Amino acid sequence: MYYMVMLVLDNPDLLDKVLESWQQNGICGATIIESSGFHRWRAQNHLIPMRYNLPPLKEEVGNYNYTLFTVVPSEEKARQALQAVESITGDLDDPNTGIFAAWPLAFVKGVPAQPEA
Repeated sequence: MYYMVMLVLDNPDLLDKVLESWQQNGICGATIIESSGFHRWRAQNHLIPMRYNLPPLKEEVGNYNYTLFTVVPSEEKARQALQAVESITGDLDDPNTGIFAAWPLAFVKGVPAQPEA
């Protein structure tokens, strides 16, 4: 049974390492979306009208994260993806690391075969 894997990677600087680790584990494709979470969004001051031309209160770097989606062929491969991520980020239960979720898919079409790691 195929699984959808979602990773919200809190530190965008770790993206290449995560992708390399996934590839080493036979996960060779992912959709990557630049994203921002609720708390980061709220922490930015969005209430100042743009007509004042004030500089941003925070630098743009670090105000986003990446959300990755991939489809893997088994629960075991989803668990391998999690282990690969945590080998780079540390325990995802720690603050400011990320969020990982995986769930079974009823059916899948168009997913290329993935090599065995």
